[in-house]
Amino acid sequence: MTAANLNIARQNCSSPLRIHVIIATYGRPDSVRKLLKHLENQTRPADGIVVIGTCPADIAGLDNVSANTRVIVGPRGTCCQRNSGIEMVKDEADVVIFFDDDFVPANDYLAATEALMVADPEIAGLTGMLVDDGVSHEPIPFDVAVRRLEIDGERPPQTEHLPRQALYGCNMVMRLDVLGDLRFDENLPLYGWLEDVDLTYQLGKRGKLISGPEITGIHLGDRGGRQPGKRLGYSQVANVIYLYRKGTMQPDIGWRQLLKNISANLVHSISPEPHIDRRGRLAGNLLAIADFLRGKLDPRKIVSL
Repeated sequence: MTAANLNIARQNCSSPLRIHVIIATYGRPDSVRKLLKHLENQTRPADGIVVIGTCPADIAGLDNVSANTRVIVGPRGTCCQRNSGIEMVKDEADVVIFFDDDFVPANDYLAATEALMVADPEIAGLTGMLVDDGVSHEPIPFDVAVRRLEIDGERPPQTEHLPRQALYGCNMVMRLDVLGDLRFDENLPLYGWLEDVDLTYQLGKRGKLISGPEITGIHLGDRGGRQPGKRLGYSQVANVIYLYRKGTMQPDIGWRQLLKNISANLVHSISPEPHIDRRGRLAGNLLAIADFLRGKLDPRKIVSL
């Protein structure tokens, strides 16, 4: 769909904001296909959707899923892919929503987003309070998530808005005029560990960041398409130190996260969970620590691991 057609569609629905969804994906074409079909149920449709894969296999069969969806291939890396999405929509959108390809939004996610941002122009960014997050336990099947949201009507137990220092990457809403020239840091390659914290911490210096129960969904925690354990383990150390030096990582948050990850990898490496490569992550942690001590720590090193 062209920019002109998108503007016509927006005028017809009399929406005060132009809202576009950006989905960066790698190795999960089935997940993206399901998400795109699910987004057709939004009570307030997206004005446009951009899907960015890294190769034709990532976006196989997606061309005809949705009329207002553009599907492209770009350089691999969450940061690169999301930046490509921003460049595509920056002149035709007021608000962008970043969904992970394994996130299932409630059907009123976009409507609630628009209501919140229209009601409070000082809000620069939003993140939803999740009903559940498969990252913290076993992955959640897509159909189970849909049933919990649509049939069971599950909602977060919280009722109030909470201020945020940063947004959670699986579902992030940003006001483009506030985002301005800020972009995801492409020195955080591949999975881009903590790229959400880096960018949205800077966004929070320009406006208000909140999380609210009105915008919600379920993060499936799909393990497919993620980088090998050694790469992620290296990023768990290298990216924290890089962002601390950059000034976009609060020391109390960064060091606590770093120690938590290393401790978990060390303890669980004795008897790893079936869905997590703890020993690979620990090896990556130790390699990053060794590089730090030698003065050679670099987040970009994971590309060659």
